[in-house]
Amino acid sequence: MSTATLLIHCPDEKGIILSVTNFISRNRGNIVDLDQHVDSERKTFFMRVEWTLNDFSIQREKISAHFDSSVAVKYQMQHTIYFRDEKIRMALMVSKMDHCFNDILSRYRSGEWNVEIPLIISNHPDMQETANRFGIPYYYIPVSKQTKVEQEKKQLQLLSEHNIEFVVLARYMQILSEDFIKDYPNKIINIHHSFLPAFPGAKPYHSAHERGVKIIGATSHYVTTELDAGPIIEQNIAHISHKDSVEDLVRKGRDIEKVVLSRAIWYHVNRRILSYGNRTIIFD
Repeated sequence: MSTATLLIHCPDEKGIILSVTNFISRNRGNIVDLDQHVDSERKTFFMRVEWTLNDFSIQREKISAHFDSSVAVKYQMQHTIYFRDEKIRMALMVSKMDHCFNDILSRYRSGEWNVEIPLIISNHPDMQETANRFGIPYYYIPVSKQTKVEQEKKQLQLLSEHNIEFVVLARYMQILSEDFIKDYPNKIINIHHSFLPAFPGAKPYHSAHERGVKIIGATSHYVTTELDAGPIIEQNIAHISHKDSVEDLVRKGRDIEKVVLSRAIWYHVNRRILSYGNRTIIFD
């Protein structure tokens, strides 16, 4: 089924839902999913609506312009339209840890997400064999303090050549530069192995064990220039006890990391995220 998805945010006022749904219905669209949220503190309206295109009277390349002139301008809307039958091009970046990487590739092979993965970038050669088994080109680009600027230029060039829409950091253990991040705003998804904002940065399991916490967690978020502080997409936890060693925390945490990152990818691919400020609206 071919569908269009419209994501909207604008100042809140009466009549928005009616105007949007009227636009779809009078052009012979059939709404299959609709969700909305109002942030009463910021007086901001958010909406996701999906409809079938089988009998829709406007050609897909003209929908955005028609919607803008007939609805969006009136309500000062910011809006984006996506189409379900268009595959999204996703790049993976990974270092040495393979649990999230293997989980993503398994879900990719099973067709869980409507994506293409044209390339994998790593600062270590360790995952080359796995990438070969999946038939995905693997680019080994080592990074050091001395070579970071030059190597990131190579990475960005590869992403551009392959028309990558978004990037997933599957435990890629490098901090991306501001220049890199600005090319992909809210399009770089990271997995951090703690329940942020607790324990950002390196070795959160060690910090959690030292602090004696009773839960550990994982957080998937969009990458910003502030380390581990971007808009949060998904989180989950596991209960632990005084009996657990750091190794136990790492083992239990890896299972959470895989699920949290896969959910974040699913939300992004299915156009169920609206970011504003440093927060997200998740239409699940």
